[in-house]
Amino acid sequence: MSAFTIFLILIVIVAFLLVVVIMVQNPKGGGLSSSFGGGGNQQIGGVKQTGDFLDKSTWFLATALIVLILASNLTIGAGAGNESKALDTEETTEMPALPATESGSTSSEEQQAE
Repeated sequence: MSAFTIFLILIVIVAFLLVVVIMVQNPKGGGLSSSFGGGGNQQIGGVKQTGDFLDKSTWFLATALIVLILASNLTIGAGAGNESKALDTEETTEMPALPATESGSTSSEEQQAE
């Protein structure tokens, strides 16, 4: 398993976790923290900490995603299996020869020049 594959798997996991953390939050204050009684001024069971945890985890996962993407970019060229055959200039395909005409020339431009 190459380093790029490992980074790709980690990127997918972190992106999924980031989506889950963002979906748990509610921008109007009615997310996970409000379900524990944080709707009013009273705070039961550390509702403020739940909001802080979700906010910090969002920033951490977003930063981790960017770092993983940049690190995976460095490993793209290192893998031997990522070489493109389309860009190889060593192997050139030769054009088949045109059939000779009556005058012996092989191209129509030479025939028109005569």
